[in-house]
Amino acid sequence: MLLRVEEGRLRDFKELTVWQKAHSLVLDIYRHTRDFPADERFGLTSHLRKTATSIGSNIAEGCGRESELELARFLSIAAGSASEAEYQLFLALDLGYLSNETHEKLDAQVNEVKKMLNSFIQKLSSTNS
Repeated sequence: MLLRVEEGRLRDFKELTVWQKAHSLVLDIYRHTRDFPADERFGLTSHLRKTATSIGSNIAEGCGRESELELARFLSIAAGSASEAEYQLFLALDLGYLSNETHEKLDAQVNEVKKMLNSFIQKLSSTNS
């Protein structure tokens, strides 16, 4: 869904399915990182949480901008954060902090968000061409 400008501001980010899915991903990552080792509290646990939070935060920030070009830039940043989270989830699996089942679930969520972001960016690019 493309956003329309209303009174100089873009539509509410909470209406976007991609933001809703990114938010759900963050909540799941917070739940699963609670069980990471205590010595990872300021390492992988913190970094993974920040990276996942950055996805939804950048979607929200882009929605608060005045142009679709700016929105696309923030969606691109969100996509980069999603790729970073994908790697960190893989690292957590390899370190034994996540089960295969949990990793598969979280990985599927992050990849769905990445695909949605890329599709949204492409739609914005085609309307601005």
